[in-house]
Amino acid sequence: MNMKQKGKPWNKGFTKFTHPGMMKTSQTMASMARSNFYQWQLKNKKAYSNFKKDERLAELIGVVLGDGHIQAFPRTERLIVSSNSQNSGFIKRYKMLIKTIFGKQPLCMKSKNSNCVRISIYEKLISKRIGIQTGNRKGLNFRTPKWISRNKNYLKGYLRGLYEAEGSFCTHKPTGTYKFLFKNTNNSLLNIVYDGMKTLGFHPHRSKHQIQISKKEEVYAAQKMLKFRRY
Repeated sequence: MNMKQKGKPWNKGFTKFTHPGMMKTSQTMASMARSNFYQWQLKNKKAYSNFKKDERLAELIGVVLGDGHIQAFPRTERLIVSSNSQNSGFIKRYKMLIKTIFGKQPLCMKSKNSNCVRISIYEKLISKRIGIQTGNRKGLNFRTPKWISRNKNYLKGYLRGLYEAEGSFCTHKPTGTYKFLFKNTNNSLLNIVYDGMKTLGFHPHRSKHQIQISKKEEVYAAQKMLKFRRY
């Protein structure tokens, strides 16, 4: 007996604006009488309100800029934060942070081909509400939102997210070496971290792809202030 092979649905990737068959179906459905349930659906349609502007949202924006992105789909968007699978504290923290902000549990999946875990959540209008454009972050020219830059507590949360994603803390006591580092190839993010740390009273040094704090007292103070790697 010949079995028909399963393939992709014929309408995958199409909308009523890009496929004549789907347009005809849409027009037919639109011309039909509304059910009694239709008015209830309109009345109870879920509204995607703006997120509360606080330290938690500022931190989420920071970590997404550092090690995440937002994907756009025809009917929804997907926010992703990536992590080393060995960093259980990071994974636990940002799963909880996303759940708190969105009000629902994010997905957490390990990559089959790398030592990476992706924390993700699907919802409409994420990009608009979080203030980060969809797509590749490589050429992103980002500016710190004023509601963050005007509040030092929000700024600390914002910088914590950036450092948790792309920062490191290292010491070598025999040589008296102390470093609190932020590395990234995006010039606007380097500017953000440099200006932010100066605003908070530190004296960072900037090189091509790195922001560095080297004074022992400032290194420990910065780590403590941002609660870096403290889960």
